[in-house]
Amino acid sequence: MTLFDSSEPPVFSVTDISLTLKSSVEQLFSKIKVQGEVFGVKRAPSGHTYFSLKDADSVLSAIAWRGRDATTINALKEGLEVICSGKLSTYPGRSTYQMIVESAEPAGIGALLKLLNERREKLQKEGLFDTAHKKPIPYLPDTIGVITSPTGAVIQDIIHRISDRFPRHILLWPVLVQGEGAAEQISAAIQGMNAIPASGLNTPTGFIPRPDVLIVARGGGSLEDLWCFNEENVVRAAFDSTIPLISAVGHETDTTLIDYVSDLRAPTPTGAAEKAVPVKTELILQLDTLSTALKTGLHYTLNDKESLLKQFQARLPNLSDVIDTFFQRVDDQSDRLNNAIRVFLNTLSDKMTYLSQLLDSYSYKSVLERGFTLVTTPEGTLITTKKQASQCARLNIGFWDGQQPVYLSPEQKTKKINKKQSVISETQGDLFHEK
Repeated sequence: MTLFDSSEPPVFSVTDISLTLKSSVEQLFSKIKVQGEVFGVKRAPSGHTYFSLKDADSVLSAIAWRGRDATTINALKEGLEVICSGKLSTYPGRSTYQMIVESAEPAGIGALLKLLNERREKLQKEGLFDTAHKKPIPYLPDTIGVITSPTGAVIQDIIHRISDRFPRHILLWPVLVQGEGAAEQISAAIQGMNAIPASGLNTPTGFIPRPDVLIVARGGGSLEDLWCFNEENVVRAAFDSTIPLISAVGHETDTTLIDYVSDLRAPTPTGAAEKAVPVKTELILQLDTLSTALKTGLHYTLNDKESLLKQFQARLPNLSDVIDTFFQRVDDQSDRLNNAIRVFLNTLSDKMTYLSQLLDSYSYKSVLERGFTLVTTPEGTLITTKKQASQCARLNIGFWDGQQPVYLSPEQKTKKINKKQSVISETQGDLFHEK
């Protein structure tokens, strides 16, 4: 059977044939799943991923356009057995057919375990699982952030358990916990919780406080069901969280990579609620016990201190006696000081009297009292020679009872000189006649 009834087939251009084949293939294989081994993986600068799927006999080219979810990209590892979902198409430029992959996931437990082990070793070498990075869980948080599905038993178990133990404010960030897009939602929720300011966030729907602790949780399931919690973007988001994080994924025997990087792992979601808050009644009882012990201890301590104080008080002297003795000592010292001052002043007075008498004995006034005089110029300069006296027009003569000025006018001075010369001449004449 052919596509054309006429005996003469029509003539097609190369492009017509290519487009016809592309349309036919895409209509016939619009939704398929293909299982095979990944090889020849190439990440183009455009963000697209080119690879091939092979089995024992055949090879199928494939491409995953950029923007695919992390589960798909991580599954496209060299040598990994995967199941790809998408459609078949053709590439007219090379006359080839290829699979357009919408999603991919490891095929079978063996492939998943291989990928899981490789990823765990990689992240462990980077130090993401080191205990040095673990943050302490707050003892009594005000707000608990929960990242899980909004439906199902998990969120209800957490709410009820926290309400029973110690009611706290619960902030739910709803996410998918399985399947395509789950890993992206979980990592975005962790980052979103950490992005809330310490002072909280005001929104049109109300105030959103910043959580003090986070719980990432889901119920039990197969390895495939829990696979989103093994994705690298989820693990790195948990590692980068500045808010302490409790992982509670699956049952007690289930282990995912987020458990290694979380600050605390709980065996179940209910267990996470128990680790997030203490039991209020037990805390109250413990506080009552501690309060009683504190009061008892304080009572005994005060009694011991009171007894010790009384012993010291008995050994202390009477305060009144101490004060009286002190005042008596002050009186005694005051008397001694007064006597010492009196003796000092008397000694000083006697010394002053002696020095005064000694000064008087050396004073020129006592000499004047015996008939001597003191001759000075009007300015007070002492006259000690005849020549000094002859040069002054006025002299002050000091007696013991005061001073008397003596004025010598030029005429008097001249007469005095002439008289003196006359006396000298007469004396010389007498002497001559005698000879």
